[in-house]
Amino acid sequence: MNPVTEQIELAEPHLAGWLASLGLGVEYVRAAGNRLYYLDADGTEVEVLDLVGGYGSTILGHNNPELVEYAKSLLDAGTPIHAQFSRHPYANELAWQVNAIIRREFDTSEPYSAIFANSGAESIEIALKHAELDRVMRLAEVSAQIERNLVEIQASLGSAADDLVAEVRAANAERVLTAPVFLAPEGSFHGKLVGSVQLTHNPGYRTPFRALAAQCRFVPQDDAEALTKIVAEERKTLLDLEVVDGAARIVERDLPVIAAFVLEPIQGEAGIRELDRAFAARVRAVADELGCPVVIDEVQSGMGRSGAFFASSHLGLQGDYFTLAKSLGGGIAKAGLTLVRSSRYRTDFELVHSSTFAKDSFSTLIASKTVELLEAADGEAYRLAEHRGTQLRAMLEKLRGEFPAVIADVRGRGLMLGLEFADLSGSPDDTIREQAESGLVGYLFSGYLLRAHAVRMFPTASATSTLRLEPSVYLDDADIARLETALRGLIAVLQAHDGKTLLGI
Repeated sequence: MNPVTEQIELAEPHLAGWLASLGLGVEYVRAAGNRLYYLDADGTEVEVLDLVGGYGSTILGHNNPELVEYAKSLLDAGTPIHAQFSRHPYANELAWQVNAIIRREFDTSEPYSAIFANSGAESIEIALKHAELDRVMRLAEVSAQIERNLVEIQASLGSAADDLVAEVRAANAERVLTAPVFLAPEGSFHGKLVGSVQLTHNPGYRTPFRALAAQCRFVPQDDAEALTKIVAEERKTLLDLEVVDGAARIVERDLPVIAAFVLEPIQGEAGIRELDRAFAARVRAVADELGCPVVIDEVQSGMGRSGAFFASSHLGLQGDYFTLAKSLGGGIAKAGLTLVRSSRYRTDFELVHSSTFAKDSFSTLIASKTVELLEAADGEAYRLAEHRGTQLRAMLEKLRGEFPAVIADVRGRGLMLGLEFADLSGSPDDTIREQAESGLVGYLFSGYLLRAHAVRMFPTASATSTLRLEPSVYLDDADIARLETALRGLIAVLQAHDGKTLLGI
């Protein structure tokens, strides 16, 4: 058997066995609010406090009653899910709802065009495609300007300019084929599709597919000059001619090579890390200088999770594009949205991009209802996210203060928090040490918390010693107390270097 084929065929059984070995191989049969339920060996339903929240997809909880009732009414009414090439007034309504929020949170009057998607990764792919179309069209405009100039100079100088004109045209014919480059901060995660995975910093996800799409340069946030240096390294030019003292000479014009800067205001898979405000300002300034768009990925951080609809509003960073998904579907529909500033929107994009399932009435109406619920009572959901997030963080900080040798850091904003554990690669316990060295220790913690305390938490993908907390706004005091008890249990086991208890043996 081909080794690659064998690896693919064995991946699912291997994953299932690994989950089972950690105590995570559970089939959930029901969900409500911040709860998931499974059946034990006797068929008895077991309640689990879910703090994963669909990786940020359930800001209004699992199976929100108002959304479920609305979804039933849509299906009972026979809403036309497949009605392509027709009017979609409900899509316009959702676009207007989100535009109103952009105007409020960023104090802007410029509208955004909406392009509909089915997932977060797809909304990012749409942003990449639109940014590349924009770059190609800007390149075509520059090339056309140069060509008009060459024709004028050749007409003015005659055969004296022929050789230089031919040289410029030949050089530019090669240079216009320069591949685009995207920029993103180190630690970024934007999905695992062919294009979006190139913007995902973790090489384990990205490297096998590097040849399939445009490449990304990752910018460190703690180096003030790094962005300027990378932009200088990527600079490319086209040739042009100018006439000086009656003679033509070659000059250079900037070639648009950087298609976009893509970032998350709160990095989810890097360990829940909020973007530095000064770095965000540098990105905005450099992008404006280059004429390329800033794409803000709010797939995980948006929809109120930070205490505002857009987490980037806390940074004062208005994107040229925004991407939304996850909680946009209210936890029951698959919905995504890419918003493009009207001054940057290319109407030609509508001719080169489409999606069979995007903008269907069911998912779009559910998304519109979700936004309505978030905005209700003058944004009560945002205040709840901020309030409960403050309470949750205070509890985590208290544990960090009590156990500094076990808990290294608490990060995030609102109901998107990360709890980082100290490095355990020096543990005297073989199990703990081996899992820490392999980068899987967070999943060991997850198995213990689920098995011993019926609390569901997972590590972040690229910082597996950090457990994420992304519950709904309906988290309450009892939930926070229950989590504290569970974490204290985990801390006690770690202090005792008890790997067997972590594994449940």
